[in-house]
Amino acid sequence: MRAYSIGLFPMAESADDPEIFWVEPELRGIIPLDTFHVSKSLAKKIRQNPFHIRFDTDFEAVIAACAEETSNRPSTWINDTIRSLYATLHHLGHAHSVEAWDGDRLVGGLYGVSLGSAFFGESMFSRRTDASKICLVYLVQRLRERGFTLLDTQFTTEHLKTFGAIDVPKDAYSTMLEKAMESPNLSFSDGGNLPEMN
Repeated sequence: MRAYSIGLFPMAESADDPEIFWVEPELRGIIPLDTFHVSKSLAKKIRQNPFHIRFDTDFEAVIAACAEETSNRPSTWINDTIRSLYATLHHLGHAHSVEAWDGDRLVGGLYGVSLGSAFFGESMFSRRTDASKICLVYLVQRLRERGFTLLDTQFTTEHLKTFGAIDVPKDAYSTMLEKAMESPNLSFSDGGNLPEMN
């Protein structure tokens, strides 16, 4: 957790490489919580309630799914060391999952780490169209409700930019992070209950 508090996060070269290394990008991806954008089509789909959204009910299944190689993701940086590390953080109350369920099938999700008033998004996956996007919307809603000030996405992607993700220079990010670390650890999970969607 010390590494997160000073702007570092772990990665691995591949799923087969047991070693991890620490990353501190010159440009950091964030999603400003006050300008988070949801497209009209996605908002319409959310209103149709296509999935049951849960928090922290099967964290290890989420990280396992994020580690799977797929046609859209032929390689992954999530190795066994990282999976074990985040499972431990989850048991300590610092790592959390947002999950999309269709009946008893986990069809999408994301996971990350909370510290102070910051949430550090790590990875997401979808087995059904828009499942991870909907999880992200519920994540942001919860972060807003609980008073979080920083959603760190590590890097930006074209996918995340549609939600308002931006790159910020390392110095500016450090200032945001320091402010978030001044906060006590905010509560993220409360038994899987859903936030009310506006």
